[in-house]
Amino acid sequence: MTSDETREPASTLPHATPLLDELESGPWPSFVTGLKRLRDAEDRPFAPMMNDLLGQLEHSYEERKGFWKGGTVSVFGYGGGVIPRFSEVADQFPASKEFHTLRIQPPAGYHYTTELLRQMCDVWEKHGSGLIAFHGQSGDIMFQGCSTENTQKAFDEFNEMGLDLGGAGPALRTSMSCVGHARCEKSCYDEVKAHRTVINSFLDEMHRPALPYKFKFKFSGCPNDCVNAIHRSDFAVLGTWRDAMKVNQDEVKVYVADHGRKYTIDSVIAMCPTRALSLNDDDTLDVDNKSCVRCMHCLNVMPKALHPGDDRGVSILLGGKRSLKVGDLMGTMIIPFMKLETDEEFDALVEFARKLIDFFAENALEHERIGECMDRIGLPAFLEAIGVAPDPNMVNHPRTSSYVRTDDFTAEAEKYFERKAREAGLTVAGD
Repeated sequence: MTSDETREPASTLPHATPLLDELESGPWPSFVTGLKRLRDAEDRPFAPMMNDLLGQLEHSYEERKGFWKGGTVSVFGYGGGVIPRFSEVADQFPASKEFHTLRIQPPAGYHYTTELLRQMCDVWEKHGSGLIAFHGQSGDIMFQGCSTENTQKAFDEFNEMGLDLGGAGPALRTSMSCVGHARCEKSCYDEVKAHRTVINSFLDEMHRPALPYKFKFKFSGCPNDCVNAIHRSDFAVLGTWRDAMKVNQDEVKVYVADHGRKYTIDSVIAMCPTRALSLNDDDTLDVDNKSCVRCMHCLNVMPKALHPGDDRGVSILLGGKRSLKVGDLMGTMIIPFMKLETDEEFDALVEFARKLIDFFAENALEHERIGECMDRIGLPAFLEAIGVAPDPNMVNHPRTSSYVRTDDFTAEAEKYFERKAREAGLTVAGD
């Protein structure tokens, strides 16, 4: 029996959708229009499913209640990657009684060929609803709407194309990386290599859910953070540089001549959060690199004149997440700078990631993200547990309470600078 013959019968007439029709009346494109286009493709096997889907969605709007429930659906050899949805009103809308979603990992950096895109669409029109999201918040390609029987069939064809299921449940989740050095002049490392190296090292954690809760990696090529790594991933890898930014003074003068001194001062110089920029009388730019916090504003508005420095690498921030137990969290700086060029340096990144995942698996509570775990046990205890020495760059804001003793700050600062000197191979007085 073919996949077409196994589909549930449904009403041949389109369901009335007066409430959904209202969503098409605004000035912006509506998802309802896309669903109706799939419903009206009468020569396609997914049309009845989409008709009943619209009927159930209209029913939900009428009742102000969702009618989907979860369950367990998987493919052979995998513990996650399929999001099951079963209808609670299947008697009214039988063709969409099962509407499961397959999460498929995208290529690192979101690089596709048109041939691959067409192949994916063909598979989903054959076995699913034709509804695809590029990309979900998880980073996956979301193939939405499939029966339980066709889930395995669809995955087998995706797998033959070289694609794999993404993460779901209490597991390592699908990673994301920006387009990076393929097209962006702000890129500070090989994002695609970092992405694939890390994820390929931990595929078992993705396909065999065994963590207290989800754990996400994201890779951004520069502090612009185009994949929202800082506030939407447990392990954020951001490109940065630690020498002076590069300034092309001729291009600075061209920019000033084109935009005017007042505009340049108001829109570039005055926008620097640490006042690290100043415009000279001869229309050249002075940069106080020690004060630069890599906010990227000046580099973005003067892309021909300003570029990242040559000593490039990454910063690693941990614990970013959206709301759950303790609300939204931004990532905490843990590794201020790490070179990421040689194979040995990529291996070091993987080993640090492995240490983090092991710590998370052994110490986090059920349904607790690593950021919440860090918040619960405290940053000093966390740093000691993962073997990372404290660094002033980890401080979000200095304490201003008059009840905090500061008489030992000088001694601690001296210890810090001595440690940094030894790491650099220098001899200090105490040696």
